[in-house]
Amino acid sequence: MKSLLVLALAAGVGAEFRRFDGPINAASNYIHYSEGYVVTPGFVDISNLVFETADDGASGGKLFPGKKSGGWDDDGEGGGFEGDDMVGDDGGNRHLDGEVSGSTYVDIVLIHEPPSCANTRLGCDWTELGVGANDGVGNLRWCCSDDAASLGLCSGGPKQEGRLIVDSDKFSGQHVPLGVPPSGHWKRSVKSGMLELKDKADAGTGKYTLVIANCNDIMGRNLTVSGEYIWKSAHGYLPGNLFGEMYFFLALTIFYAVLLVWYGLKMSMYRDELIPIQKWMAATIGIGLLEVFFKCGDLWVWNVDGDRFWFSLYMGVIVGVCKRAISRCLIVMLCLGWGVTCDTLGDKMNKVILLGIAYAGTSAARDVMTVLAITENEVLSVETETEIIDIVTLLTFVTAFIDVTFYLWIFNALNGTMQYLEEMNQSRKLKRYLRLRLILLLSVLFAIVWTVFGVVDSYNDQRMINEEENGWVLSAVWEVNYLAVLVCLACLWAPEAGAKEYAYVMELATVGNDLEFDTTLVDSPSDSDDEGEEGYSSAKQGFSDHPDDGEGLEVDRGVNA
Repeated sequence: MKSLLVLALAAGVGAEFRRFDGPINAASNYIHYSEGYVVTPGFVDISNLVFETADDGASGGKLFPGKKSGGWDDDGEGGGFEGDDMVGDDGGNRHLDGEVSGSTYVDIVLIHEPPSCANTRLGCDWTELGVGANDGVGNLRWCCSDDAASLGLCSGGPKQEGRLIVDSDKFSGQHVPLGVPPSGHWKRSVKSGMLELKDKADAGTGKYTLVIANCNDIMGRNLTVSGEYIWKSAHGYLPGNLFGEMYFFLALTIFYAVLLVWYGLKMSMYRDELIPIQKWMAATIGIGLLEVFFKCGDLWVWNVDGDRFWFSLYMGVIVGVCKRAISRCLIVMLCLGWGVTCDTLGDKMNKVILLGIAYAGTSAARDVMTVLAITENEVLSVETETEIIDIVTLLTFVTAFIDVTFYLWIFNALNGTMQYLEEMNQSRKLKRYLRLRLILLLSVLFAIVWTVFGVVDSYNDQRMINEEENGWVLSAVWEVNYLAVLVCLACLWAPEAGAKEYAYVMELATVGNDLEFDTTLVDSPSDSDDEGEEGYSSAKQGFSDHPDDGEGLEVDRGVNA
C-alpha cells in the first residue's frame, strides 16, 4: 500500500498568529494540516499566506488514463466537482481562486471535528467528515491519484483527478481551491481567505482542522508558502481551550497574594520570634506568586495581541522551576527537624542546597527546551527538533532520579525526627510532625490516584476529560495539589508568640523529681556553670530549679544536628 503521510503545518502552535514557511510539493501521498480550538463566533484567516511557485512550470508528463493533454476543465464552473464550491459558508458559492487554462489546484479546507469523535483516543476519522476516502480494508487515500482511482475511491469522476478527495455528501466545512497556472512564475495570496466560524448547533465551538493539499503529482507544480494565518475565538486570540486556564492562573495569583500578605503580617507581628525556616516559607510563597503572575500575564497578552510575551513565558518557566526546587529543599529541612529539634543543619544544609541546585538545573533545561521545541518549530529543522526531543527525554530521566532521591530523603528524615521526638517525650512537637506526615502522605496518595486516572483515561475510547476543551485541567490539578500542601505547611509553621522558645526549648515531662534526657537542641554548653553565659543557664531556658540534692535536672550533652 502506498505510504500516506499527514504533515503538520510548520507553524508555531504557541500563538494564534501562526506562521507557515515551507514547501508544499506536488504529491498525492501527503497533505498538510493545522489544528486549533475556536470558541465561536470566530474565524480562521489565511489571507496573508503567500503561495509561490518553486519552478518555471511543467513541460509535460504522464497524464491520467483517458485524459487529453491540457485537458483541465477551465470553464469556470469550479474545476470539476461539487465540493469546489464554498460549502457551509452561508455566503454563497465561492469560485476558484486564480483559475486559468490548464491550471492545477491547491485545495484548502477547514473542517470541524465533532466532540463525539474529537474526545476519543483515536480522534476523528476525516473520511467520515468528507475529506479523503478509504475502501474499508486499510487503503486510505487523501488525493484522487491514479492509484486512488484504480481502487474506486474517487467518486467525482475525471474532473476530480489530481485534487483532494472531498465527498460533498459528508463534507460540511469550508473549501477554498486555489488555481495554479501550468507555467511561468506565479505568486499570490488567497483572496477569499477569511473563513468565518459561526455559532451553530452542529459546527460551533470546538476543534477545527485546516488542511492544505497540492495533490497533482503528475502535472502539478511545487510551491512554497510563507506568511501568517490567524485563529481567533470570540474572546480573543488565545486558543479557546486555554481560556479557562487564564482565569485559573488569575485566581491562583489572587490566592497567592492573599496568602503572602497573611504570612507577611504574621511575620511582622512576631518579628522577634522568627526562626529561619519561616523565612524560607515566605520566600516559597513569594516565588509561587511570581510564577502564576507571569503565567497569567503571558496568557492575557497572548489573548489580546495574538503573540506570546516571551519574557513572561520564559520567566514563568524559570520561576516555576525555582519554586519546585526551593519547595523540595524546604520540605527536607522541615523533615530534618530544622527549627523544631535543632537550630542548624550543619553539613546537611549544604547537601540539601546542592541537590536543589541539581534539580533546578536539569528541570530548567528540560522545560526551556520543551517550550523552545514547541514555540520555535517553524525555524527548527526536523533534525534539530529530534535532537532537542532526545535531550529532553534524557533530562526527564535525570530529573525523575533527583525527584526520587528527594522523596526518599524526605520520608527517611521524617521518620528519624519523629522517632527522636517520641523517645524524648516531646508530645507537642511530635503532634506537629504527625500532621506533617499526614499532609505529605495525602498529597502522595492524591498524586498516585490522579496519575493512575490520567493513564486509564488516556486508554479509554471516550475520555472522561475532554482534552480538546479542558486539557489544561490535567496540569492545573497538580498546581492545586502543590498549593494545598504549601498552605498546610504555612499554617503549621506560621509565626506566633513563643515560636522561638517552642522551637529551641525542650518540652518537660512530669516524671517525678528525677529527670534525665539527651537533647539535640543547641550546641554543647561549656563546662562553666556561670549563669551569665548566654543561652545555657537553667533560668534562661525556662527550667525550674530543684534543691541541690543531686536529684535535679541533669543535661547530659548537646549535639550539633
